[in-house]
Amino acid sequence: MKSLKKILIAVMMSATLMVGGGEAEAVDYYSAIYQTVNRYNGNEVECDWITRAILYASSEYQVDPILITSIMEAESEFNFHALSPVGAVGLMQLMPSTAAGLGVNPHNPLENIIGGTIYIKNQLGRFKDWGAYSVTDAVAAYNAGPGAVEKHGGVPNYSETVHYVIKVANNYKNLLSLIQS
Repeated sequence: MKSLKKILIAVMMSATLMVGGGEAEAVDYYSAIYQTVNRYNGNEVECDWITRAILYASSEYQVDPILITSIMEAESEFNFHALSPVGAVGLMQLMPSTAAGLGVNPHNPLENIIGGTIYIKNQLGRFKDWGAYSVTDAVAAYNAGPGAVEKHGGVPNYSETVHYVIKVANNYKNLLSLIQS
């Protein structure tokens, strides 16, 4: 598990450092995010709306737009009407109780994105002092809940969560390659 974490954190942290390191002016986040959304949703108006909503939430809450996009891709593949078997709703797959705690309506697409952004920001803050694996642990907490991550001292050895963290990391790496090309 430690070697998996090292790989995931290296991918996520290098990109997070790039975003926060003053190089954002030279990067076309809009195009990279739009291209990723468009792979799943060919509606130009919806792709533009989702891309702009991600960039808005990123700016408003100071969360890496590539991380938001990577999570949304893993959660819903940019489907406005996504509904999980356990009741998670919308683009960021918020549980109704989580959305209520955040003060957002999970059925409203913009509030869903804002809620998911606030939730991952909260997890990033919660695990920021956990060292080199803090971003990975925050992503795991988005999926399994922060209590599970705390109980296991990191990414829980739940098949779903391990696969989820890998998927988000791969999404992140793919988006980063679009930006760097």
